[in-house]
Amino acid sequence: MGELLVGLAIAVGLVGVVVPILPGTVLIAAALVVWAVVEGTGAAWLVCGIGLVLLLVSGVIKYTWPGRRLRDAGVPNRSIIIGGLLGIVGFFIIPVVGLFAGFVLGTYLSEAQRRRDARLAWPATMHAMKAVGLSMLIELFGALCAAGIWLGAVAGS
Repeated sequence: MGELLVGLAIAVGLVGVVVPILPGTVLIAAALVVWAVVEGTGAAWLVCGIGLVLLLVSGVIKYTWPGRRLRDAGVPNRSIIIGGLLGIVGFFIIPVVGLFAGFVLGTYLSEAQRRRDARLAWPATMHAMKAVGLSMLIELFGALCAAGIWLGAVAGS
């Protein structure tokens, strides 16, 4: 029963990575630690450690790689921050979908103001959306790897 609950927590964490309402990576990490504590074996702690390292590495890469791509495309942090803030506002106006719509709108408006030309704002907004998508895919990859290692350990025992 305990493994079923841990598996459910990991599944909810995976959904949280894709739909940024829940702290997906934190849920997965907590589920791995709880499972290792309950199991209490060296193998469980090894699986937990590997899973946590995968989550940590993907977390670091998720912030560095897309950020570098944005800098190379000339999109400043200011536009991403404004997009994020409007995304948060949008989330409360239109649950879930408003987060994405607000991010796009905020980034576009910031870039249009900065570049003084609305036509030049759209390519920068597209770069920002691609960077956010890449960031999400990197985090999802790390989370899926951690979940897969846990699942393999549970199936193997």
